[in-house]
Amino acid sequence: MLTVLLSRQRRFPRARRSVPAARRFALDTLAEWGYRGREDDVRVCVSELVTNALLHGVPPGRELSLVLVGDGPLVRIEVRDSGSGNPEVKDAAVGDCGGRGSG
Repeated sequence: MLTVLLSRQRRFPRARRSVPAARRFALDTLAEWGYRGREDDVRVCVSELVTNALLHGVPPGRELSLVLVGDGPLVRIEVRDSGSGNPEVKDAAVGDCGGRGSG
C-alpha cells in the first residue's frame, strides 16, 4: 500500500503570540487532513515545543519553524529554532519540572 506523505510548514516570530498561533496552525492543518481525536495531545506537544524554542533557542529578531508531517496514521511535529546551540542532556530528578535539556 502506497502512503502519501502530507507536509506543511510555517514560520513564527520570536514572540509570545506565536504559541497560540502555532497551536491554531497545527490543529487547523490536521483537521484539514482528516486527523481527528488527538487534538489535546497535539495542542500540548506544539505548546511545549514552541515555548521551549522561544525560551531557549530563538535569538532576538529571528524565527522558529513548525513542521507537520502526516504519514498514514502517524503525525510528526517538528519545531526548528534558529539558534546556534545544541541540545545538552542534563541530570534531572524524577519530580523536576525542567532540566532535561537546554540549547
